[in-house]
Parts: sequence; structure tokens; C-alpha cells
Amino acid sequence: MIGSMMGPHWNPMATEITIVLQGRGMVQVVCPSSANETECKNMRFRVEEGDVFAVPRYHPMAQMTFNNDTLVFMGFSTTTKKNHPQFLAGKSSVLRTLDKKILAASFNVTNMTIDHLLASQADSIILECRSCAEEEEKIMEEEMQKKKEEAREKEEEEARKREEEKRREEEEARKKKEEEKKKEKEEEEAKEKEEEKRREEEEAKKKEEEKRREEEEARKREEEQAREEEEKKKEIEEEEAKKKEEEKRQEEKEARKREEEEAREEEEKKKEIEEEAKKKEEEKTREEEEAREEEEKRKEKEEEEAKKKEEEKRPEEEEAKKREDGGEKEARKREEEARRREEQSREEEEKEARRTEEGEEARQREEEAAKEREPREGEESDAWEEEQERVVNREGGARKILKKIWKI
Repeated sequence: MIGSMMGPHWNPMATEITIVLQGRGMVQVVCPSSANETECKNMRFRVEEGDVFAVPRYHPMAQMTFNNDTLVFMGFSTTTKKNHPQFLAGKSSVLRTLDKKILAASFNVTNMTIDHLLASQADSIILECRSCAEEEEKIMEEEMQKKKEEAREKEEEEARKREEEKRREEEEARKKKEEEKKKEKEEEEAKEKEEEKRREEEEAKKKEEEKRREEEEARKREEEQAREEEEKKKEIEEEEAKKKEEEKRQEEKEARKREEEEAREEEEKKKEIEEEAKKKEEEKTREEEEAREEEEKRKEKEEEEAKKKEEEKRPEEEEAKKREDGGEKEARKREEEARRREEQSREEEEKEARRTEEGEEARQREEEAAKEREPREGEESDAWEEEQERVVNREGGARKILKKIWKI
């Protein structure tokens, strides 16, 4: 019984998952032409009953049986859509869908050669393949052996590299040790030279310190002498400044006394003027009060005379009223009541006018007193003129108020 092969094909729609049900065989999977070599590698592997393997879509593959053996498997796809495998050989070959001339031109062969190529396999899916699985297994073993050999060589190369690295590190350590010894020797020599140099510098420094100390003492003596002279000079200047300050303070004291004396005289003079103005204001207020009292007395007298006339006239009116109807009598009573209310209202208005006038005069007196209290030099005559003008204005205002009251 010769071996067989499921024709090379690929799944265009989904990954194919295969379970081996019986027998054993070989499977070869090839990466698609667009795949990166670092991400995808061609492979061949042996399968037997119970094995499961998966092949991604677009990866061409072929399953082969050994001679005198069978390979039964069942495949599933990862999609629910129709997934028709694309075969390269046999009656279902995708090459048969292309024009023969195009294929001949693509493979650079004659049309007859293409006819032989397409007609060489009569079967559609399962093709005869004698000892194909054995050859694939042999190639796989050779590749595995080659990989093992390469791995062994790689390990030997790495071991050799590690040995060389170790030898290089030992050489570097030896050189480093020699350099350290040499460096220590150089440092020792440099240290001795540095010590010698430091001793010389110490001696030079001591000499420099001695010289600087002598210069410092000389400078201190000079500074002490200069400070003493400066202190003497400063004492003399302070004494003179103190005398000048004392004289200046005495002059300021005398000037302040003169200013205080002048201010006191001006204040007394101003007080006299204010007293005089106050007396005049009081005199004026008293005169206005007397005039107002006389006016009130005159007005009261006139009102009393008017009342007397009214009283004298009343009996006649009452007599006339008796002759009139009862309606006329009631009208006269209402008229008398209205006249009495009018007189009462007039008296209240006169009292209110007097209170307003007194409040205005008191406010003006307070404003004038406040203005007179402010110290202003050279304004005594102006204040007197303003006071006289205010007095005149108040008298005129009082007369106007009295006229208004009289009209009311």
C-alpha cells in the first residue's frame, strides 16, 4: 500500500483546527508570501492518533500518510461562513480558473507544458504520493539534527566566548593589579615630594606669618596713634558743636518767647474785639426782642379792640338774629365757630413764626461765634465789617418776618 497526500491547499476565510482520529502521518505548513520571516517560519511535523493542530488562514498545507499506513482526521473552521479550501493541484486547482496563456507567460513555459501540468493529476483532493511522508520525516529529522548541531555549536561558541571573556578579565585584573602597584609607587613618591614641598611651604609660611605679625603690630601702632588724634579732634569739634547748639537753642528760646508774647497780645486783642462784637450782638438782640414784644403788645391791643368792637356789635347782631328764622340763627352760629377757629389758627401760626425766627437767630449766632473762634491774622477789620453786615441783614430779615406775620 503506497502513501497518499491531501493536495496542497489553504483556507481563505478562517483558521482550520484538525483532530487526528486514526493512524499517523506528516503535515507540512508553508508561510504565505506576505508574511515576515521573523514572525512566521515554514514547518513540518509528525502527527498521530489523538493529536490536535491548527493552521491559520492563508497558510498553504498538505497532510501525508506513511506507506502501508492510514491517516484519518477531522477538521473544523473558526467561522460560520462557507469556507472552501483552495487547492493547487487536481481537478479543483485554482490554477484552472486562470487562462492558460496567462499561466504559461507567468511560469515562462509553453502552453503545452501548462496543459501537461494541469492534466497531470486526475484526482481532485487525495493524491498519490509514494514515500512522501517518509521523505518529509527524514527531512524533519535532518532539520532537527541540524538544529541540535547548531545549538551545540552555539553552546560551544558561547562557552568559548565565556572562556575568552574569563581569560580577558583575568588579564585585565592582572594588568589592573600591576597598574595599581605602579600607581601606589607613584603615589608614594608623589606623597614624599608633597611632604617635602609642604615642609618648605610651612617654613615659608612661618616666615610670612612673622613678617605679617610685625606689619600688623606696626599698623596697630599707627592706627592707635591715628585714633588718639582723631578722638582729640572729635572732642574739640564736639565741644564747639555743643557751644553752637547751646547758642542756637538759646536764640530759639528767645524767639519762641517773642512769638508767644506776640501771639498772646494778638489773642487778647482778638478777645477784646470778640467781646465788643458780642456786646453789640447782645444789644442788638435785646433791641430786636423789645421791638418784637412791642409789636406783639400792639397786635394784642388791636386784637382786643377788635374783640371789644365785636362784643359791642354782637348784641345788635343777636337782636337781629332773634328776628330771623331759626335757620339763620344756626348759620350765624356756624359762622362764629369758623371765625373763632380762624383766630385760633392765626395765633398758632404767629407763635410758630416767632419760634422759627428765634431758632434762626440762635443758629446764626452760633455760626458767627464759631467763625470768630478761628485764629486768622489780619482779618479783624474784615470780621467787624462782616458782623455789621450780618446784623443789618438780620434786622432786615426780622422786619420781613414781622411784616409777613402781620399780613397773616
